[in-house]
Amino acid sequence: MAGLFANARFIVAALALALIVGVAAPAGAQQRNSDNSVNPTASAVKEDQLLNALKSGPGGGDSISGRVSIPDQKSGNLIQPAGQAWRAFHEGALHWLAAIAILGMLAVLVVFYLMRGMVKLENGRSGRSIVRFNAFERGVHWMTAGCFIVLAITGLNISFGKSLLLPLFGADAFAAWSQWGKYAHNYLSFPFTLGVVLMLLMWVANNIPNGVDIAWIKRGGGIVGNDHPPAYKFNAGQKVIYWIVVLGGGCVATTGYFLMFPFYGTDIAGMQLAQVIHATVAVLFIAAMIAHIYIGSIGMDGFSRSRPAAA
Repeated sequence: MAGLFANARFIVAALALALIVGVAAPAGAQQRNSDNSVNPTASAVKEDQLLNALKSGPGGGDSISGRVSIPDQKSGNLIQPAGQAWRAFHEGALHWLAAIAILGMLAVLVVFYLMRGMVKLENGRSGRSIVRFNAFERGVHWMTAGCFIVLAITGLNISFGKSLLLPLFGADAFAAWSQWGKYAHNYLSFPFTLGVVLMLLMWVANNIPNGVDIAWIKRGGGIVGNDHPPAYKFNAGQKVIYWIVVLGGGCVATTGYFLMFPFYGTDIAGMQLAQVIHATVAVLFIAAMIAHIYIGSIGMDGFSRSRPAAA
């Protein structure tokens, strides 16, 4: 009987201990949670707080980075304040720049054509032709021009297609169009760059500005009025287009390759700068080429690969 009573006391004591532990553990856990947990709403650090802290700190503008265990340490970059300025440019200033440059150029050319019309040959065609460019030069020109047209269309789609074409095409068609447009934009950049380099080598000697160009400009270049000022192989207007192609084409090609091959020789800030330069020069380049196409088509009579001789 004494043994049974001893066992009963042991069982009661064990149950009491278990009850005490069971009641105390949730209270202790709750206390620890209240001391160490982070409130995901009111007490959490907001993005604006982090950005303001960066701006006011000694290294204002630096990014906020965490620690990562993978080899690519750039993946630990959480916030980069400069990205705010890049996004504002891409979604705001770039749209205005493109509208003013491209649509403005189209508007100016329409008004000019309505007022001036096509510049006609003064004495008509003589029936004889003078070959100004050989087959290789014409091939380089049209290779570069063809690539430029595709690059311009697909590049504008990258920046403005989502807002302009997506509502018209629908999601699936726009996705397919953008995917193939991106491939074309990347791969056609190589023959375009080759064409720009060849143009530089072929025609640089004939495109150095000189005194004749100043006189040509003063006399309106035959576009304004009915004067026909003399020029060498390339007049001042053609020289301007040449240097726009060489310098502008070289700039968009260089910055484009930085974007096509990211983080080779540059960081994220350098890539953002490259994209800003690439987009800015590209829309100005497109506007200038629209004027070039106008002069080479409906702007002037007889402007082709073979210049008709005067009668």
